[in-house]
Amino acid sequence: MIQARTGPAARKPETSARPPLVRELSLVAGLFLLYKLGRQAATGRTGEAYRNADRVRDWERALHLPGEGAVQGVLLDSGTLVHLANTYYATVHFPATLLFLGWLYWRRPGHYVWARRVLSVLTGAALALHLLMPLAPPRLLAASGLVDTGQVYGPTVYGESPGTGSLANQFAAMPSLHVGWALMVAVGIIAATRSRWRWLWLLHPLLTLLVVIGTANHYWLDALVAVALLTGVLAVIRAPRPGSPRRGGALIARSAVAGGPPVPSVAPVASGAVR
Repeated sequence: MIQARTGPAARKPETSARPPLVRELSLVAGLFLLYKLGRQAATGRTGEAYRNADRVRDWERALHLPGEGAVQGVLLDSGTLVHLANTYYATVHFPATLLFLGWLYWRRPGHYVWARRVLSVLTGAALALHLLMPLAPPRLLAASGLVDTGQVYGPTVYGESPGTGSLANQFAAMPSLHVGWALMVAVGIIAATRSRWRWLWLLHPLLTLLVVIGTANHYWLDALVAVALLTGVLAVIRAPRPGSPRRGGALIARSAVAGGPPVPSVAPVASGAVR
């Protein structure tokens, strides 16, 4: 007699795939430190960063992309709005990503492993681009005509000059990890949940895009490259499918190949037993 229940216990989050917490905390902290150190390796290439900025502006004109000033002009119409944009840029990026990973780890461990791998590969690819192509953001270019809103209105995470201040490398604009990570947060939540409202999470990367452009921290092309990189990573590292019968199918297949007895399949019923 094989019983199959679909009561509350059967609907609890799957925890068997949850990796050890200490290992994951160490791994994420190690990756973050490696990324920070790697970004610092790209400092000291000021001339190259400004030359690349001129190239990026030329490429944007060739692609007929809108000017970054169009978005900043809207922000500058309101001191409150530009202050909120600076605050969003300075405070949302890391906490939102960490909360996203923490929620997945606790509620959707299978999706957590997938998301952590995607973010690791995306960040590694971004680091490689930072090293290959140091890039001064538009707020550092007098020719752009844009305002460094962080310095003028606050708050800011950068020093007054590119060579001073925090550990942040101000010549690592390409690609925009603010946009890449925000888009992955939205994609991850959409993939891991089934609420009809989950698509509203796409507002997070959209708002992030407008913020990084309006504060003159990134070019449109920085965001486009980040989206392209994430798309490529997601094409290789596929998201798990909730409720996929893959495990049961794999057991049946292995039994058949080994020539052993077939593994019985269990059809869920509301209550009672299958005799």
